[in-house]
Amino acid sequence: MASLSEDPVVLGINDIKEKKEEETEIDNNNNKEHIDKVVVIGREEGQSGGGGQCGERDMAHPTGNPIHRSGSRPQLDLSKAAIQGNFEERNPTILLPNQSDDISHLALDIGGSLIKLVYFSRHEDHSVNDKRKKIVKERLGVSNGNRRSYPILGGRLHFVKFETNKLNECLDFISSKQLHRAGLDSRWHPESPANENAIIKATGGGAYKFADLFKERLGVSLDKEDEMDCLVAGANFLLKAIRHEAFTHMEGQKEFFQIDQNDLFPYLLVNIGSGVSMIKVDGDGKFQRVSGTNVGGGTYWGLGRLLTKCKSFDELLELSQRGDNRTIDMLVGDIYGGMDYSKIGLSASTIASSFGKAISENKELEDYRPEDISLSLLRMISYNIGQISYLNALRFGIKRIFFGGFFIRGHAYTMDTISFAVHFWSKGEAQAMFLRHEGFLGALGAFMSYEKHGLDDLMVHHLVERFPMGAPYTGGKIHGPPLGNLNEKISWMEKFVRKGNEIIAPVPMAPPGTTGLGGFEVPSSKGGTLRSDASALNVGVLHLVPTLEVFPLLRDPKTYEPNTIDLADHSELDYWFTVLSDHLPDLVDKAVASEGGTDDAKRRGDAFARAFSAHLARLMEEPAAYGKLGLANLLELREECLREFQFVDAYRSIKQRENEASLAVLPDLLMDLDSMSEETRLLMLIEGVLAANIFDWGSRACVDLYHKGTIIEIYRMSRNKMQRPWRVDDFDVFKERMLGSGDKKPSQHKRALLFVDNTGADIVLGMLPLARELLRRGTEVVLVANSLPALNDVTAMELPDIVAEAAKHCDILRRAAEAGGLLVDAMVSNIDGSRENSSSVPLMVVENGCGSPCIDLRQVSSELAAAAKEADLIILEGMGRALHTNFNAKFKCDALKLAMVKNQRLAEKLIKGNIYDCVCRYEPAN
Repeated sequence: MASLSEDPVVLGINDIKEKKEEETEIDNNNNKEHIDKVVVIGREEGQSGGGGQCGERDMAHPTGNPIHRSGSRPQLDLSKAAIQGNFEERNPTILLPNQSDDISHLALDIGGSLIKLVYFSRHEDHSVNDKRKKIVKERLGVSNGNRRSYPILGGRLHFVKFETNKLNECLDFISSKQLHRAGLDSRWHPESPANENAIIKATGGGAYKFADLFKERLGVSLDKEDEMDCLVAGANFLLKAIRHEAFTHMEGQKEFFQIDQNDLFPYLLVNIGSGVSMIKVDGDGKFQRVSGTNVGGGTYWGLGRLLTKCKSFDELLELSQRGDNRTIDMLVGDIYGGMDYSKIGLSASTIASSFGKAISENKELEDYRPEDISLSLLRMISYNIGQISYLNALRFGIKRIFFGGFFIRGHAYTMDTISFAVHFWSKGEAQAMFLRHEGFLGALGAFMSYEKHGLDDLMVHHLVERFPMGAPYTGGKIHGPPLGNLNEKISWMEKFVRKGNEIIAPVPMAPPGTTGLGGFEVPSSKGGTLRSDASALNVGVLHLVPTLEVFPLLRDPKTYEPNTIDLADHSELDYWFTVLSDHLPDLVDKAVASEGGTDDAKRRGDAFARAFSAHLARLMEEPAAYGKLGLANLLELREECLREFQFVDAYRSIKQRENEASLAVLPDLLMDLDSMSEETRLLMLIEGVLAANIFDWGSRACVDLYHKGTIIEIYRMSRNKMQRPWRVDDFDVFKERMLGSGDKKPSQHKRALLFVDNTGADIVLGMLPLARELLRRGTEVVLVANSLPALNDVTAMELPDIVAEAAKHCDILRRAAEAGGLLVDAMVSNIDGSRENSSSVPLMVVENGCGSPCIDLRQVSSELAAAAKEADLIILEGMGRALHTNFNAKFKCDALKLAMVKNQRLAEKLIKGNIYDCVCRYEPAN
């Protein structure tokens, strides 16, 4: 999880298996096929929506589309290439000393109202010769020999918007970041001359209108790409590569969906700009405009401006939020005396005729409220677009329709109205769907028209979205000038937090109960108020991490959901937001102390607190603002925010102190364990893991315990209170698998993956003794730890030193650590000369690929994925990895989940127990 600063040029590599494209046959006669999803995508104002239902043409390129021409990409010069990286870099990097070509990394979509930029930045190179990691990779069979010859870029995709009437700000942004010069800052690369032949890919009408200005200001030429090509290419990329990109929007509630990319095509893309185009997409570069209508966003704005005198499209939308269309629209009930027309299934609230009441009422235009006119217009146009879209999907037997564009703009009422229309006409069989990044389809498509864009084969697990500190304030919309360094970021935070009330002032909503389209209520908003852009979804930075993989031991990755707690429940959301807010002061204190308590650290700590509080406030206002929200996402957001303000490890000194105290008593513990029988020892080991898991600086109850004694005293108290049965107690089943019953001795596990949690007693007195027991039985052990620090969790970088210290007191650990490559740089004395009873199986350490207290097993490091391929036992330890996430996860192999519950609400909700209750959940492979 790299920081969010702009970094020097480095290329990442990836070993992705090439996938053969499969052609999808479409039965054009199957018009009655069940339609379960409908999605619409539109264009921004000023870009052609292709209004009109005539003039259909096949937009597919018979000789191959310029987008996705993977075969035409020039190969990079890999001669003398060197693989580099360390534990803190989740994706290895490759240095190409003989590669001269720059990788193009900026594209534009210039519309009549907004300019959208998509640009690429690279990771910083941290070259470390890590012998331990090299040995582990060799043992696990992780090599670079099977990697594709064309490396996918390791870096970030950024999404930025500017108002077109502020074009100069956009040009200043590009110039200050040197995006038109491949990101080379002239202050550090004065020898790099400007390229007079530099070209930037662009689409939209502004690519023609402003071409001369780009040449004059930046010295670059705009290479114009076809809008429809870009639109489809951008949509295909998002739907295949971004997790939970698509969502539905009904009655103010968003629900995110993950669409199987093998079942994506065909789909209908409804592009609502000034007019409307309906595009049938059959694959990459294969699409056809099949229909459209000249009644679109331009119609709404044009008529609205004439009838209400509104000066902007957004002003017209805001008016609709306070409108009541019953004063203008003729409803079925108006015709039938307030009654339903039940014979044909029409309710009294169904719109019979838009603006129909204006015929019979003796009123002039000024007698009608502008708010009511705006809402009636919005529903009339949205209703018809939804109906025509559904009928075209039915016509071609298409089961998915996506909506978006300038007319949509993330506006809650518009999405609700279209959704109601599709639901109404399909009798609930179809759903309108929308895209989180819909405003960037054109810019993304233009980016992908570069021959060397490198995005062809990226999959969902290769992309991680991060939300930098400015996200809550920009609302995912307009971004100002770039922030050059940390000091500017802190100043920006201080400035905008002071202006917070001005920025997030709410807009009043209509009173509840206003009747809408088809008998539905007017879309409501949580809290009764809605900021004009509150429903708009924020767009983060996409981190491209080609070395992330799906954990291969998940029983069904498609149905896997890491989060145990559903934050769609507002009471749960409120509670966990309160927990995080209450924990913030203590976290800031620890973070500042970890940096020596300097004035600079205090200022950064204050900025972090403001930034994270702003994230929480934004998510309280719109829980779906950053996409599908789970507790794991919240905890990771906090850690990313800490790193953004350069707090690398807030609990560094605390972890070191607790490790030293625990290691001091480890020899006595091991001696006690060795004196026990097998059965007693196994029970004591599991008890030890559960008791030691009490140490968690992320739990308020546990933090309070730290003030009542030393960690050893707390550990002993915890051990003394261990009484079976535990709240979830599968120990006897696990014991039978490990020791057998009667004369029947079971086969030992070949390899165990131990997902470890906290430093100190947790790892030293809990998980290491358990690992030692598995090694004693001939089982290879892989300790799986965080790639980056999070709270007091142990990291993969810290584990080898802890193991080396522990190995000084145990020959079993020493020999296993040597075999696993953990003692390469450590001087460990052999205290026990006897080799007969020692194990020669390896003890290894791998990083998990994340820097959070939780873990999403859809995105793990390549080392962990390799280690898992021969594993037949998984042990998940701790609240974050075994309770907050993965409590309900199912695996292909034996799984043991161990944790002490250190939160009363979670104990009640998850196991119907109390704080400090224990979970020992064993799930055999069969």
